[in-house]
Order: sequence, then structure tokens, then C-alpha cells
Amino acid sequence: MVERAIINIMSSITILGIESSCDDTSAAVLRDCVLLSNVIASQSVHEAYGGVVPELASRAHQQNIVPVVSEAIRQAGIQRGDIDAIAFTRGPGLPGSLHVGTSFAKGLALALDIPLVDVNHLHGHVLSHFIKLDADTVVPTFPYLCLLISGGNSQIIRVNAPDDMQVLGQTIDDAAGEAFDKCAKVMGLPYPGGPVIDKLASEGNAKAFKFAKPHVEGYNYSFSGLKTSFLYTLRDQLKQNPNFIEENRADLAASLQRTIIEVLMDKFTRAIRDTGIKTIAIGGGVSANSGVRAAVEQYAQQHHLTAFIPARKFTTDNAAMIAIAGHFKYLRHEYCDVTAPPFQRVTI
Repeated sequence: MVERAIINIMSSITILGIESSCDDTSAAVLRDCVLLSNVIASQSVHEAYGGVVPELASRAHQQNIVPVVSEAIRQAGIQRGDIDAIAFTRGPGLPGSLHVGTSFAKGLALALDIPLVDVNHLHGHVLSHFIKLDADTVVPTFPYLCLLISGGNSQIIRVNAPDDMQVLGQTIDDAAGEAFDKCAKVMGLPYPGGPVIDKLASEGNAKAFKFAKPHVEGYNYSFSGLKTSFLYTLRDQLKQNPNFIEENRADLAASLQRTIIEVLMDKFTRAIRDTGIKTIAIGGGVSANSGVRAAVEQYAQQHHLTAFIPARKFTTDNAAMIAIAGHFKYLRHEYCDVTAPPFQRVTI
């Protein structure tokens, strides 16, 4: 019994993840995929500007990175010497924000003399379902289809393995999250607009207004036309009634959310039928939307599929998803050189 315990301890893998791609500074510790800590410092300064200000974001990261990493290690109940590797977001994201996290991860890896693992932020969202809260947590089987939906990405991805992902469809212009936020902004709602739309939608009539849906071939998405249709509806109605938005805010939110979800589900369900894959998942910031979650769960139940819906704390940018993606790369000995620069844009 003692000998087995020693073997288990020797074979465990502890990963420190660092995320700084946008406006959240986060650090997390995973041991054998089980979450030990996940600390996030958000930045409220951007609310006054209606969007993320890159320079302010990078300055806030500089202030937050040391205390956030220290707190993640403390909450995990480990020492720095227990860390086997450091996984960090190399991109995509804001250059200044990425630079802070990248530089800190490199410095700490050199100081501890441990491997450095660079992570594609999008891979983190797709693989977030493998974060375990305990040893009994159920994770997806391969292959599975993932609908990745966030402010900058709307993609349908076939996940054959942690290092084998195929994009079946993606947005040709705007992403679903951007549509939520931009439409919320023209309604005068606070930033970020997605969560506000979600809350208002629960109080409104989802069929009160009809907005244009895009007609794009294959599994690709487009949301620019929907945004334009929404804007024109407000413009035309405000000419007749200056209080139109205020009087119809909940119905507008509900109708917008319904339309976006219908567009997302139309292509996603088509891909599910065509591939015959029985395991599906969603990821990214928009996967926190209650309507999206309900639509995916309902479709899965009706068609006897296994659906993985992430806990809301894993839908937004967080270091736990970076750590899990780094865990798989660590197993493959795919390490990053300390001279590697961050990248602003990248695909799956």
C-alpha cells in the first residue's frame, strides 16, 4: 500500500496555468487534471468605455499578475517546487495583455527550471470539459463536436484528440458574442452586453420582433447582417416613437437572443447530423448564455446525444482551461522556447 502511494505521488503532474489574453488576469493549478485552484482578477475600468481599452488592460495585468499567481499557488496548497510545468496563453489576444502573461510565465519557468508550455487560447475553451473537479468527473470521449462561441469566434470544431482538431465551419465576419455586445450597445445597455441581454430576455417575448437571418453555405456563420437588421429596426421604430427602446427593451433582447440561437443551432445541428457524432459540447463566453445552454441540452435529449455544457466559471477566460490544454501538451513533451513571442491572431 505504501509503495503504491509513492508511485502515485511520483507520477502525478502539477500544472500552473496563466491566462492574460484580454482583460482577465487568471492563474490556476491542476494536478492530474483535477482543479486545485482557479483565481481570476477582472477589470471593471473598461465598463465606462463600453469595451476593453488595450492600454488599460495591459497596465492592470501588470498590477494583478503577481498577487493572482501567488494566490493560486496558496489556494492549491502547494509550493512552487511542486509545479512540473507552466502553461500560458500565447495567443490569440491583445498584444499588450499577452505580453504581460507571457513574460511572467517565462521568467517563472526559468527561475524554477521547469518546462514552459504555450497554449492556443481557443484550444483551452475546447478542452475545458476535461477539467476535473474530482477524480470521478466525467469527460468527453473522442471524437466530439464542439460549438465554440465567444466575442471573437463562432466555430464548429470536430475534436478527434487534444492535438487533432478540425474546423468544420466558422464565422465569415462577426461572431455571435460580438453581435450580442454590439446590439446591446446600440440599445444603451452597459458593457459587457451579452449577460445583460440574457437577463432581459428572460422577461421578454422572444417572438415580438423578427430580424434577418444570414444565408451562408456549409457550416459557416455570419452575424453582420443580423446586426444591421437589428440596427435598422431600432432606427425605423425610433422615428415613430422616441421611447421605443425603453418600452420594448425586454422584447428586443428576447427576440435578438432567439434569432442568434436559431442561427447557431441551425448549423450546429446540421453538422451533428452529417457527421453522426454522438457527443457534443459548447465552449467560450457565449456558452454561459442560458438560452444557448437550454437549446443544446434540449437537442441532445431529443436526439439521444451526450452533451457537455461547461460550468459558467469555465466559460469566460480563465487559467484552468489553459492549464488543462497545457497538461495534454506536457504529456506529449511539446515545450515552448523562452524566446517565442506571443501571437495576436491564430486559428484552431
